[in-house]
Amino acid sequence: MRYSHRTCRRALFKSGLPGLDYSLNPYFGCEHGCLYCYSPSIFRDEWVARNWGRFSIAKLNIHQVLEAELRSRKRGVVGIGTVTDPYQPHEAKLGLTRKCIEILLRGGLHPSIQTKSDLVMRDMDLAHPGLLDLGVTITTMDGWLAKRLEPKAPSPDARAKALEEFSMKGIETWVFFGPAIPTLNDGEEEIKSIAKLAKLTGSEIIYDKLNIKPFVMERLAPLLHELGANPERIRMLSEESEQYRRDLYKRIYSICRELGVKAKPAFEHPMSG
Repeated sequence: MRYSHRTCRRALFKSGLPGLDYSLNPYFGCEHGCLYCYSPSIFRDEWVARNWGRFSIAKLNIHQVLEAELRSRKRGVVGIGTVTDPYQPHEAKLGLTRKCIEILLRGGLHPSIQTKSDLVMRDMDLAHPGLLDLGVTITTMDGWLAKRLEPKAPSPDARAKALEEFSMKGIETWVFFGPAIPTLNDGEEEIKSIAKLAKLTGSEIIYDKLNIKPFVMERLAPLLHELGANPERIRMLSEESEQYRRDLYKRIYSICRELGVKAKPAFEHPMSG
């Protein structure tokens, strides 16, 4: 793992994601090494894409830049971790995410955190109902499969524990179920196990299909072959099959409705076309 740091000129960026006014990412690069991650494609840099998961660059002055920016920014919701996980292991030592959350709360902005890490529990003292929300990404509750898909991320059980702890404190929580990968984690039992966790914690589910961006299938293919899955078929279903998308979204919605769990797609209406 390659660790380094740099300074940044900006902390907050306008966000085009639903429900977010701004985005903030204290790190560039991510240690978790998730095979399906399409964040590297945003930067259009082959070295970045091929080495994603092998480096983490900390923006050491981001909290100072953020403090200055808040003097002229309108209040709103700040998505923390829209590109890289804000609670990857590098954060345990540096505490940049924590410093940024403290500044946002003092400034009257609403942090909306998304992570795969139970390290977020370190900062529970900052969490008060109505002041922030927490989203935890859970691709599967199967620990073995999660370890193969997300080799350096905390286990699904550890993430579930973090979700439960925040929920018990009265914090708004949500589960990001994504990506749903054909034949790997899109079955009824897989979805139901995640929906049961959402019900237990009073969380909404936000779901998404696999997004085929450059280098994604290259990283996934060895595991798919090992599991006896056909990479080309999975690419076709995820990228080209409108019927698969409709069937997947109906299945998720049906299971969630049966359990009394709210669910919505990350970027589109389930019946849109």
